[in-house]
Amino acid sequence: MSQSPAFQRRSGFSFLLTDTGGKWLLGIILVAIIFVPVLNLYVPKDSFFHVPTFMVSLLGKYLTFALLALSVDLIWGYCGILSLGHGAFFALGGYAMGMYMMRQIGARGVYGNAELPDFMVFLNWKELPWYWYGFDSFSFAMLMVVLVPGILAFVFGWFAFRSRVSGVYLSIITQALTYAMMLAFFRNDMGFGGNNGLTDFKDILGFNIHTDGMRVTLFMLSALAVAFGYVLCRYIVSSKLGRVLVAIRDAESRTRFLGYRVEYYQLFVFTVSAMLAGIAGALYVPQVGIINPSEFLPANSIEIVIWVAIGGRGSLYGAVLGGVLVNYAKSYLTGAFPEIWLYALGGLFIFSTIFLPKGIIGSVASFSVKRAGGVSLTGFFHRISNHMRQNLKGA
Repeated sequence: MSQSPAFQRRSGFSFLLTDTGGKWLLGIILVAIIFVPVLNLYVPKDSFFHVPTFMVSLLGKYLTFALLALSVDLIWGYCGILSLGHGAFFALGGYAMGMYMMRQIGARGVYGNAELPDFMVFLNWKELPWYWYGFDSFSFAMLMVVLVPGILAFVFGWFAFRSRVSGVYLSIITQALTYAMMLAFFRNDMGFGGNNGLTDFKDILGFNIHTDGMRVTLFMLSALAVAFGYVLCRYIVSSKLGRVLVAIRDAESRTRFLGYRVEYYQLFVFTVSAMLAGIAGALYVPQVGIINPSEFLPANSIEIVIWVAIGGRGSLYGAVLGGVLVNYAKSYLTGAFPEIWLYALGGLFIFSTIFLPKGIIGSVASFSVKRAGGVSLTGFFHRISNHMRQNLKGA
């Protein structure tokens, strides 16, 4: 039996061929992966084109936030799940990576204990807690980076979605989850460093994390993670599963009436989103050098939603754009005008809500449609190219 043209067009990863914004995003990531390392490692430091190492780390941090924003847009933009607790999954991934790097310090710590991290020696712990076992292995730690946030999201989602908790009630519960975890991790007897968290990291797989080469490697891994996350999310939303997710977002009761087990779809996409957030957290920690309970703050999770709203909810690449732009503005304003950053963020969100309700990407797309006479920007260029081909044939 021959396959229909529509099926053939959607097979494999051919959906990326019609994703103009996605091609731009992946192209920019590819350019960054090539040029940033070259400009940092091989261009003289006194050159105008040299990219300093601190900028490489800063760009890497922005990319981890972009991946985090992407994970939120997957569930909010396409399934209508507004999570105000995604910072918890991000922090759990960060703690898993931090625990691995703490085990790698060994006897090089302040107290010279080859088995216990410095904070445990300071608190008179006699032996390593059982939940720290295995974190001396990189592969085990990387498994925990995705498994711990994924299990938490699965358990939480299992009870929440099967109970048909949705809307603002679900948002409040997710915020309560991250707040409860913040209070727990602040306790010294939890074995995660308490208020100070985990820090003083030295290496990964035997490589010093403070060298220029390792900073560039972490940047490249962050860029590749964003590219992988985007392709995965685009694959999900472009499939039949993605169409069901959009139906759930727009009319959950009607979708349920048609026979779909809505809670299964919600549970799947929520778990995948949490795993992506955990990967973002794991890449974030070695680049900033610390992980502590402040990452669980509910305000951080709310800020992630603002990134997505400003960039453009429901576009994926809009979430990436929002995550990078807002955090760039944060870096600049907290350095130049530290006392006004929160006011600027709130004002930016209000401005976006009133004047750019579809975010930057959605507003640009709407403007392009109007300029093209009701045709999308991509369709407009297709019409021009087809018209030119017909004229050439006629000539």
